Amino acid sequence: MELKKVIDRVYWLLDKRRTLVTLSAYGEKSVYGEKIFNFGGKIYREWVPYRSKFSAAFYKGLNGVDIKDSYKVLYLGASSGTTVSHVSDIVGTNGQVFAVEIAEEMAVNLILLAEERNNIFPIVDDARKPENYKIDIPMCDLLYQDVAQRDQTDIFIKNSDLFLKSGKIGIFAIKTRSIDVSTDPKEVVRNEIRKLRGKFDILREINLYPYQKDHSLLILRKK
Repeated sequence: MELKKVIDRVYWLLDKRRTLVTLSAYGEKSVYGEKIFNFGGKIYREWVPYRSKFSAAFYKGLNGVDIKDSYKVLYLGASSGTTVSHVSDIVGTNGQVFAVEIAEEMAVNLILLAEERNNIFPIVDDARKPENYKIDIPMCDLLYQDVAQRDQTDIFIKNSDLFLKSGKIGIFAIKTRSIDVSTDPKEVVRNEIRKLRGKFDILREINLYPYQKDHSLLILRKK
């Protein structure tokens, strides 16, 4: 086996097949049943593309994004914390992940995860109303959003206005069927990109099929 670096603390583990892994910031424990690898005296966690849109983007050709050790990240739509746990690995113990989730049943697991990973700060609230948690979150180095709402682009813009530093990266997982079930997904993505152009440079658009159906991931830079 060998490791090939992708970005800080993210690697391809090369053996009979390539496996995306993050260098664990919190030991050997599996978070969602992912495989754990001990290589060169360090612990790595498999980042499963069928469980994480961020991971799927790397499998679909993403080879660089500005997220690294000590970064402050705002994560909208944290769910039970699957992808959040890998973002937690990337920013390390000196970083912070502010994880917003509206569904209380999902937030239970997120809160339990935060008890084991002290760089995760769960916020049980509505991402449509960032004023509710404005006092709890500093300006951030990266905004990640995975929210299944019709107005998901407006949510992304509103939160970026309040929390994302100028010149920093936003990662936006567009769930096209949540926006419009009757329009071709490619057209839905084009329409949402038009809404974003005034405030963001569009760096990359990645269709996540076959890992995620009717989803695209946008890599954006705030102007």
